Amino acid sequence: MPSTALITGASRGLGLALARALADREWRLVLDARGAPALEAARRELAQITDVTALAGDVADDWHRAALVDAAGGRIDALVNNASILGMSPQPALADYPLAILQNVLHVNALAPLGLIQAALPFLPARARVVNVTSDAAVEAYEGWGGYGSSKATLEQLTRVLAAERPQLNVYAFDPGDMNTALHQAAFPGEDISDRPPPEDSIPALLELLEGELPSGRYRATDLAVAS
Repeated sequence: MPSTALITGASRGLGLALARALADREWRLVLDARGAPALEAARRELAQITDVTALAGDVADDWHRAALVDAAGGRIDALVNNASILGMSPQPALADYPLAILQNVLHVNALAPLGLIQAALPFLPARARVVNVTSDAAVEAYEGWGGYGSSKATLEQLTRVLAAERPQLNVYAFDPGDMNTALHQAAFPGEDISDRPPPEDSIPALLELLEGELPSGRYRATDLAVAS
């Protein structure tokens, strides 16, 4: 039986690049994104290679998370929490950050991944992989990145505690570094970010987490590239 991966935010960027790589390795895929047209295009592409289910929706919604887990069919070998939102663009200083918007950023980027993990736990076998995609903004104090960075810092602490509480799982926080993606472009409106590497450059490091034997922890794509 092929391994099953549940990937959120899989209609573009890092999520789509990972879905393509796993499809080539004959993984069965359950994919999520908010934008139905782009997600359906991804499903059509990948369905030519592997078994793929795509459900459009918001990971912040309880019913959508339950539907994703149900679509996995009783076993999830890898759960990749990749979906996230930036918040405001341009990003404001914390002194000016509307709390209602910050609350939504924290909900989508930290609470929703935990909610999906909670729903998936009964279906994660021993040595299943949980990958929470994070950012250097979670550990570095960049001016203007307080909202997004604090949400990812919360996600990283949740990752660490889950790893301690569930030693039978491989639980990772994965920092892909700068990428030329829509989210990163939104963080720098009007700027040219074409010098950033494409998300595909981070996929070998992600595959090492999903298919290798690394212990639970925080990993940067650049570190894994050096190690390999």
